[in-house]
Amino acid sequence: DIGSKAAVHAFIGELVADGLAVVLISSELPEVMGLADRILVMHEGRIVARFARDAWSAEAIVAAATGAVAADRAA
Repeated sequence: DIGSKAAVHAFIGELVADGLAVVLISSELPEVMGLADRILVMHEGRIVARFARDAWSAEAIVAAATGAVAADRAA
């Protein structure tokens, strides 16, 4: 539910504020883009793209996730 998700997001924010790394796995792209500092995209079990917050777009992430982008992008 929405309340639980908000609580999890707040907890992730607290962990990051304490200097900890968090590995987030989600198929919800807006959620990932809202929480992450870096995004690694996997396709068929391999990392196919890496994005830093200032260099990603939803279109590029979806292209990588669907296999439309073959080359790895450096963060």
